[in-house]
Amino acid sequence: MDSIKITSKLVSFESVTPSDNGALEYLVEILNRMGFTSEILEFGHKNKKIKNLFSFFKGGDGPNICFAGHTDVVPPGDIDAWTNKPFKATIMKNKIYGRGVVDMKGAIAAFLASTSRLLSEFKMFNGTISLLVTGDEEGEAEFGTKKVIEWLRKKKIKIDYCVVGEPTNPKKLGEMIKIGRRGSLNGTLTVFGKQGHVAYPESAENPIPMLMKYCKSLLKPLDAGNNSFQPSNLEITSIDSSNHVDNLIPRKINAKFNVRFNDKFTERTLIREIKNRLNSVGKNYKLETKCSGESFLNLSEALTKNMSSSIHKILRIRPKLSTNGGTSDARFISRICPVIEFGLVGQTMHQINENCKINDITNLSRIYFEFLKKTLNTNT
Repeated sequence: MDSIKITSKLVSFESVTPSDNGALEYLVEILNRMGFTSEILEFGHKNKKIKNLFSFFKGGDGPNICFAGHTDVVPPGDIDAWTNKPFKATIMKNKIYGRGVVDMKGAIAAFLASTSRLLSEFKMFNGTISLLVTGDEEGEAEFGTKKVIEWLRKKKIKIDYCVVGEPTNPKKLGEMIKIGRRGSLNGTLTVFGKQGHVAYPESAENPIPMLMKYCKSLLKPLDAGNNSFQPSNLEITSIDSSNHVDNLIPRKINAKFNVRFNDKFTERTLIREIKNRLNSVGKNYKLETKCSGESFLNLSEALTKNMSSSIHKILRIRPKLSTNGGTSDARFISRICPVIEFGLVGQTMHQINENCKINDITNLSRIYFEFLKKTLNTNT
């Protein structure tokens, strides 16, 4: 099975979040030919259904090794800025170009190719290979992997280990495995004053100076990090008074911020810390928050060792174990089993002319193959 051909075909599906556009059905065709049992799962509201896929092949009573990923992609942006059409894979100078080749259709293709090779080369293996693929990772992620995990629990389907194929490598294939992720919390702080004319400030109350005091308090260091995580970090991302004239003191002003937090905090304890800081300045504010994922560190020594040794065998590189970067669907999977992330190089993900080295996809397939051999105790 050719991983580059599969990648090219997957790119041709314009599966911009939350649309699947046929990509999952294409995967089902391939998996069913290999003897997998597949089910398309739809979750959501009446007018908004998200398609997901769960598929498995049982070779024995050993562990269930799940590969998780997503076929949805971010919009291509300015199509005229692309050298080639974003949804038609193009090969130039040993690279393949197209929206989703890195994030993360190339990794899905590599895993399919490695699985096909395993089934053709080994008559027996001790365990189950499964795939969990969603169409809702780049969007709100409410009706994707999160719901599939709930479905697996109801069906009493146990996953023992999971590998998520997100692009984890900063510059070259094999340099980094993600063993956890920081949590992410978004906040909107609204500070109130009294609207008035700038020429008569004594009759008004400007909320902007007070907001600056609140922000100064928020920006103090949260912690120093630890052996597994870098320090938690709060970034103010927007300040807006919706004031479009220059002679008016606004009634209120909003500041938006994001916190990437390590395992020294939970959503609850982080919000408490933020409120304590704000209350130390004053109480003339309103705070709204939304947490898109808690921090997690749920890894298996055997799982990590098998992936690291597989990478070293193919590339002669010892990967770094990391928890940096953004959130991923591993935050949901970590609730049911140990999970790590390893995929392609992420330098061009979400960018114009997203691309990947052809050798990286083929080598990723070889790494996945070695990983499956080690983890499933294959026998000839």
